[in-house]
Amino acid sequence: MNANDLRDKTVDELRDMLASLKKESFNLRFQQATGQMENTSGIKAARRNAARVKTILNQKAAAAAE
Repeated sequence: MNANDLRDKTVDELRDMLASLKKESFNLRFQQATGQMENTSGIKAARRNAARVKTILNQKAAAAAE
């Protein structure tokens, strides 16, 4: 996921993407807790992608406030 690609999306698309990333993060944490997780780097990637989306949302909100 690239930040430049995220900037092209609308606010609604970004919110939907953030919700799906949070669900994915929850599912990965649940898999880790039950010992079913094979790829442990997925948690880190999901958290970073969610942070990217939040950053872009905040940037768009600041630009709209100006």
